[in-house]
Amino acid sequence: MTSNREIHLARRPAGWPTEENFRLVETEVPTPGPGQIVVRNQFMSVDPYMRGRMNAVKSYVAPFELDAPLDGAAVGEVVASEAADVHVGDTVLHGLGWREYALLDASAARTVDAGLAPVSAYLGVLGMPGLTAYAGLLEVAAMKPGETVFVSAAAGSVGSLVGQIAKLKGAGRVIGSAGSPAKVERLRALGFDAAFDYHDRPVRESLREAAPDGVDVYFDNVGGDHLEAAISAMNLHGRAAICGMIAQYNAIEPPAAPRNLAMVIGKRLTLRGFLVNDHGDVRQAFLRDVAGWLRDDTLRYDETIVDGIENAPSAFLGLLRGENLGKMLVRV
Repeated sequence: MTSNREIHLARRPAGWPTEENFRLVETEVPTPGPGQIVVRNQFMSVDPYMRGRMNAVKSYVAPFELDAPLDGAAVGEVVASEAADVHVGDTVLHGLGWREYALLDASAARTVDAGLAPVSAYLGVLGMPGLTAYAGLLEVAAMKPGETVFVSAAAGSVGSLVGQIAKLKGAGRVIGSAGSPAKVERLRALGFDAAFDYHDRPVRESLREAAPDGVDVYFDNVGGDHLEAAISAMNLHGRAAICGMIAQYNAIEPPAAPRNLAMVIGKRLTLRGFLVNDHGDVRQAFLRDVAGWLRDDTLRYDETIVDGIENAPSAFLGLLRGENLGKMLVRV
């Protein structure tokens, strides 16, 4: 343990990020002080929300600093500890990804059971994406049995779980949109009742065909034309859980859609944005349900893994381009 590599933000992107916005920096492996641990990261997460943190604007989370390592969810093995309750060899989940070795207070890490599932699952189905899907669908959108659910970016780490959880909780019909024929086929294999490639024709047309009786719940990961189409298709008192709007994260011009927001009034729709951190109260129910579904093999998940910390920027850029199936991870 002598050398540590980190990915720093070299400059803030304007529009789509490029490799030049990142820098690989070599540092020394840190030494823990009282109450601290050093973690050798095994997997780190790249997520769409990170794009917003690259901008120097006020938001719900502080922007990344220039010439400093980025951060995000990671899981790894404790290799040094000066904390009484965390031991060398423990597997922990924490928030200092984008580096090979992380120094942090032990109170900022959560020990996980490496025997329950592969450790990478704690960054996906058993982690933030899984809780986002569970809380967004059942708490924010309050899906009821028998309802029709539409999910955008449905082959991603959150969307693929939303559709499956909807079926497991009794949805009458689940529809997903995705960006390639292969992803559409995967959604059908996961139990979606209908799926379409949003490149084939306008989303509104595809959704009208897939949901002839309308949509009761829309789980939005995309925004733009998907949200506009969902508003048109939603039934009276429909609900939309607004998780993300990846269609406009790299836009430098105001989005053209949705143009039909006035329909929210007559249909008495609820469009509710949410952050997963506001729903920690359902974590235990989430872990109980998902652990059971994984044991029964009734819930499946996909991972796209890129090897090497030096390739973390390309993994992030690939995520923004939709190159992942399920959760995009970097094996550090």
